This record gives sequence, C-alpha cells and structure tokens, in this order.
Amino acid sequence: MATTGLPPETDADIARVTEALAMITPRWNVRILLALSGQPLRYTELADRFPWLQSGQLHPKLHALCDAGLVERTEHSTRHVTYGHTDRGTALLPVLPLIVAWAEEHLEKPDRPLSAIEQIEDSLTLFTRRHAAAILWVLKSRGEASGRALARLVMPDSDWTNIYPPLRQLVADGLVDTAGIGQPYRLSAAGAGLGPVFGALSAWSAGQPLAQARRHPLWGRRTDSTSAPQKWISHQSRLTPPTTAPAQVKTGPLIPPGWQHGDLFSHATPARPNTALPAGGARR
Repeated sequence: MATTGLPPETDADIARVTEALAMITPRWNVRILLALSGQPLRYTELADRFPWLQSGQLHPKLHALCDAGLVERTEHSTRHVTYGHTDRGTALLPVLPLIVAWAEEHLEKPDRPLSAIEQIEDSLTLFTRRHAAAILWVLKSRGEASGRALARLVMPDSDWTNIYPPLRQLVADGLVDTAGIGQPYRLSAAGAGLGPVFGALSAWSAGQPLAQARRHPLWGRRTDSTSAPQKWISHQSRLTPPTTAPAQVKTGPLIPPGWQHGDLFSHATPARPNTALPAGGARR
C-alpha cells in the first residue's frame, strides 16, 4: 500500500483501517461471517446456507477469510472439518451494526426494503474506494482543503491532478462536498457521520476494545458539519433474530434505529439476494 504524506502514526492508522475494510468488502464475505456467528459449521452446512453459490465459489472465500485471521478451520478428523470465527473475527462483529446505523441515517432510502446485510454491503462499497480513507482522514482533520493540498498529503509521489478522479467519486457518493470547480473540499454530513465506524475499525485493527472508538484522536471528535439528528427509516430484515445477539458497542449518543441487532446475526438461511443496487451516497 502506498504511503501518504501524513504523519507516520496517521498513515499507519489509515493503512490498518483500509486493510480491515479489504477483508470484509469482497462479495459474500459479510454474509459468510454472519452465518458463522453461531456454532462452527461443516462445509456442507455452510454451503446449504448459500444455495445460489456455485460449486467451488465458497471454498476460496473461506480460504481468504482464514488467511485474514477472521475464520479458523478445525480438523477434528479426516472427514470432520468445521469452520468458525477466530477471536479476531468475533471481535469484528459489533462493528457491523454501526455500519447499518450509518447507512440508515445517511444513505438514500431505497425503493424496496433492504436487509441489514444489504445496507452493510452498499456502505462498504463506498468506504473502500481508492484513496477514500486517506482523503476522508485529511478532510476530517483540516475541515476543508483544496485539491492540490489533498494531493500533496494523500498521494505525494503522484501528479497532483490524479487526486481529482477519487475526489469526484467521493462527491458523487455523497461523502464529500464542494461549492464547485476551484473551491475547497470538505466532509458532507454523511462523511462526518463516519466517526463511529472508522473509530471502531481503527480500534479493532489495532487490537483494542471497541469502546476505544470514541477516544480516537480524530474520529472521536465531533465536527460542525455533522447533520442534526434525523428520524431514521427502518427496513424490515429478511433474517430471523436469534435468541442472543452480540452486545452493541456504544460510541456516543445515537438515536435508536428501527432494526434490531439480532437481524444481523440470524442463523436462518438468508434469501437469495436481489440484483445489487448501484451503490452511492445520496443516490445509492
């Protein structure tokens, strides 16, 4: 991963969060992690929960999640192998409701009800745009910055005009605002609202308790650009709540969402997902 022109500790923080997002963003990874949130499953048991996946598609996903340290493969005997969460994988699960909460407040309301998993998948697409994390970090710390200043900090070894494609994408996604050509860039309300998510991902990737999220030196601070609290519109999940669910990580005063955390951690087989909606900020 290319280094930025930011201080070493900030650069390392961005790199860790970017790496954490890269672990869970690939298609189906979140669904697999949630399917394994109960007791360990054999391969055939897990495959039964994803009947739309063709033969051979699930194994490389599991292999990648094992390599990332989120899932562990336990060989009980030659013919008995199970998959389950590692401690790191289990510790990551409470970050997911924070992503749903952000999506409920800041993403455009869809034409049809979306499950919590679909909200997460839409959101992760935005967070993992190229250079997105570094740009958002700079704008959070500076309040606003010109394209040239962002280029100097985010991609110091590239031509400074290369900053504009990712900037235009973040503006289109609704995470960054600008008054027009030649005007400085700043976080939108949606971008500023990422504090709980990025703070929690930073704490998790550094091996700290998620309660440390609100103490993050950057994302733990409030900004004036944060929008006033709005009434959230909840969407009916297609998943059945389990008897128990991971505890919510509190990162500050939040309006209680309409969905329940149990919606994320059902052990029921999720319905085959519809064709993915175009991801985006204000427009999804």
